[in-house]
Amino acid sequence: MTPLVRRQSLMQELQHGLILFPGNQESPMNYADNTYPFRQDSHFLYFSGIDRPDLYLLLDADQGATTLFGDDFTLDQIVWLGQLPDLQSLANHSGIESVKPSGTLREIIEKAVQTGRKIHILPPYRAETKEWLRLLFAAVNRNFSKYISEDLIRQVVRLRSNKDVGEIAEMEQAVNLSGAMHQAAMKAARPGMREYELTGLVEGIAVSGGGRIAYPVILTTQGQTLHNHHYGRSLKEGDLVLGDFGAEAASHYAGDITRTFPVSRSFSTRQKEIYEIVLHAEQETIKRIRPGVLYRDLHQQAALDLTSGLITLGLMQGNPLEAVSAGAHTLFFPHGLGHMIGLDVHDMEDVGEDFVGYDGTISRNPDFGWKSLRLARRLEVGFTLTVEPGIYFIPQLIDRWELSKKGLDFIRYDRLKSYRDFTGVRIEDNVLVTESGSRVLGNPIPKSVAEVESLRQY
Repeated sequence: MTPLVRRQSLMQELQHGLILFPGNQESPMNYADNTYPFRQDSHFLYFSGIDRPDLYLLLDADQGATTLFGDDFTLDQIVWLGQLPDLQSLANHSGIESVKPSGTLREIIEKAVQTGRKIHILPPYRAETKEWLRLLFAAVNRNFSKYISEDLIRQVVRLRSNKDVGEIAEMEQAVNLSGAMHQAAMKAARPGMREYELTGLVEGIAVSGGGRIAYPVILTTQGQTLHNHHYGRSLKEGDLVLGDFGAEAASHYAGDITRTFPVSRSFSTRQKEIYEIVLHAEQETIKRIRPGVLYRDLHQQAALDLTSGLITLGLMQGNPLEAVSAGAHTLFFPHGLGHMIGLDVHDMEDVGEDFVGYDGTISRNPDFGWKSLRLARRLEVGFTLTVEPGIYFIPQLIDRWELSKKGLDFIRYDRLKSYRDFTGVRIEDNVLVTESGSRVLGNPIPKSVAEVESLRQY
């Protein structure tokens, strides 16, 4: 589906009003000319196909017309930044009817407000976009938040959730680049290396493949900390390395892969036991994915798989279903099974996680562990999502639960004492929902014990 078709579909559904998509601006690191790598707003990119800063897209649903607002480079800018296609050329390529200077947008918005026309915007997530919107509506003494449109949110989620053939191809490129990053880390790791050495390696592969990292790299020997962005530790024999990282393709479609591997040449017996419980849960979940299935139910079944494995291992006890119903499994699995993925690594969650992962027929469970389930809704053909079960031994959480006598009927706290230093295991792949079931995106990335250990033979 081209940006033109996407715009037409959106305007047909909303029928009335102006739809405004602000593109992202350059964001300074420490002074105006030293900026972070530019990343276009995904909604602007999806509906315009244009990857340039300081542009704004306005759709008139009443007229079925689209206008691109922005300014061509001055000669001074060309000296520093080089010659780029002018805005009219970009608009023509995307099927946008007209181009106007950015300064004229305010007049159009003011007139729309004065005549009572409906204006639709999405909730902004960047401070500079919030400030731009504040100034845009200041002349008519309106708070921009008044124009955040639930109708627009729902239609954008509807369009972006079901990926077309072209989007899936871009995602497979991102996953394949992500896979190369993971295999390189698994091959290169040695006792005595620092985590940041591996981090530099994988980030470099993302850039050398024509993309960038899709989100800050998690690469750590302390995998029990779910979002660990510290890279200063040394790798030691007997450690596990948890790597959760992925690449953006040049198109900005994302990969999000997790692998866990030993610093030693092979897993220890204890590491292998936990790893194979997680691997079994991940593989069984992928087999269960099909259109019409609630992802919340898949999360519960994965929790049952993990719990059954921990009972067999002697770290939990009792009936698995009763243990999961009581939430005892969340001591070891405190996060959700996965999330939508696409142009954003957590696709569209800037508009509100509940609009993306929940569909109005399912409400979020507020209980610990369950409240972190980002995706619960019924799956549809064309959805792309992550599957990422894990088992973690978090000393602070174990101590808190044991002190409050939580889960005593199901958790063997006496046996957990020897696992306090285990850290964690997570395994994650990106999956497409197909008409007949599901397909793991990209080329296979080693994840069986034998496959991982074969990469560790140096």
